[in-house]
Amino acid sequence: MTTEIWQWILIIGSSILLFIISPLAKTRSEFFKATHKKKSPNVFILTGSLIISWIFAKSITNAANLGLEFGLVGGVAYAGYYLSFTVAGLLIYQLRVKGGFKSIHQFLTTKFGKRAVALFSILIVIRLFNEVWSNTMVIGSYFGAHGSTPFYSAILVFTILTLAYALKGGLSSSIFTDVIQMGLFTVLLCVILWQIFSVENFHTTTVIESGTWSFSMGLNLFFAAIIQSFSYPFHDPVLTDRAFISSPKVTLKSFLWATLLGAISIILFSVIGIYAKTQGLNGQAAVEVGKAFGVVILLVINFIMITSAASTLDSTFSSFSKLLSVDLNMGLDLTFGRASMVAIAILGTLPVFLNAEILSATTISGTMVIGLTPIFLFWSIEVPKISFYLSVICGIVFGFLLVFNWFPDALIFTDGKYADLLWVNAWGITLCIILYFIPKWITKR
Repeated sequence: MTTEIWQWILIIGSSILLFIISPLAKTRSEFFKATHKKKSPNVFILTGSLIISWIFAKSITNAANLGLEFGLVGGVAYAGYYLSFTVAGLLIYQLRVKGGFKSIHQFLTTKFGKRAVALFSILIVIRLFNEVWSNTMVIGSYFGAHGSTPFYSAILVFTILTLAYALKGGLSSSIFTDVIQMGLFTVLLCVILWQIFSVENFHTTTVIESGTWSFSMGLNLFFAAIIQSFSYPFHDPVLTDRAFISSPKVTLKSFLWATLLGAISIILFSVIGIYAKTQGLNGQAAVEVGKAFGVVILLVINFIMITSAASTLDSTFSSFSKLLSVDLNMGLDLTFGRASMVAIAILGTLPVFLNAEILSATTISGTMVIGLTPIFLFWSIEVPKISFYLSVICGIVFGFLLVFNWFPDALIFTDGKYADLLWVNAWGITLCIILYFIPKWITKR
């Protein structure tokens, strides 16, 4: 059989298997909160779900490519985003224990009102919308060139099959399959690393010495990731939904473990790019390394992409459904929840046919939401409602400055790639915090 046929067997076979074993949600609690026999997920299950739902297909692709471009520094830089788990874990623990809040939306409604929640929900919808097409395009790229029939066919089949088991169990299906997908990811990653390190003259020291620890060679991205980690997790319901389904202590432990294990996973995957760099390979690192090792390893890498993309996609569907049904109270019945999943699947697939860029989905949205930083970091400090809008709108403005390259060079103090990303975020988050507290200072006077 040809490689393409094996790829179709993997994508169809794995999806059908997940559909068969996925639980059928019969109650709202099972569909929206992932309760099973009236029990919430434990530390092991929740940690695995957090990690695999955040190791997107595009994240793996980015990690490998950054390893190719910057060596180990590139992998560490991208792993910086996993500080988001610690930030979200600690702050949401406080929101639940000290504030008594049961969701992010309840917190925002109580403190800033329904209009603030509406603006926040728009940011979330944009995030979820981007998650669909940016991950399915990675899958399509393994089946054919961008714009080809196999490319589009793979995307449509993969999306439909993933939607099928997501419709069956909602968040219960998502978390149940996450554990299986995390196990597969771990085994497959070990297979790839074993193959790479079995190559003569490629050792641990090769990895350690593969990059230069300078701003121009990856540290710009590292510090930008650290800055964004104080706001990035809060506009991602895939992450925050999982912060309210288990007890506060179980949740906190899971988020802290997810920081460590998620970062390690990303760094290990960047080794694929580091290997590609030593072999003089160019292009998409994961694809080129797979081709270099032969059909078996190419299929293993392809299966990792399928596994990680599916985990993100089913989480996206369930989070969008919960957002409309529960958080915005638009319809609590399961029919509406399932219809919402179908809607985001259709709408989120449209950009695939409009030549959208995969990498833009993360960097742009990450900058546009830096205005959320003071809102959650200083959640216990009372401020006027206008503070929310000043900070959030300021972040959106800085996001547009980055997109259109309007940020002045005089305010960029490092060289190299991602220097603009770093300093747009550094100046932006500083101004967001100042604007957040200005109404409070004026009120005091």
